[in-house]
Amino acid sequence: MAKTASRDPAAPPAQDADGAPLPENYEAALAELEGLVERMEDGSLNLEASLSAYRRGAALVAFCQQQLEKVEQQVRVLDGETLKPLSMGGAASAAADSGDDL
Repeated sequence: MAKTASRDPAAPPAQDADGAPLPENYEAALAELEGLVERMEDGSLNLEASLSAYRRGAALVAFCQQQLEKVEQQVRVLDGETLKPLSMGGAASAAADSGDDL
């Protein structure tokens, strides 16, 4: 079973700029953001609703980025800061170095 980060139940829930509570986790935020984008793209929202949806979407994007940064920090700790960027050229040169003829 996957362990999810939990917040302090005594702490007030995080809120966006309009005072709406932010989702409990990344997956919920992403699902809400996808729903907002669909509604905005279908053109059924009036100007005020579109502006409100945009503000909420910006808060959700910031929340998701923050969650991803936290996970990246945890991975760096677990890997002992040994993460290195993966380059596509590195895979081709590794095959050439191994003596494999293509």
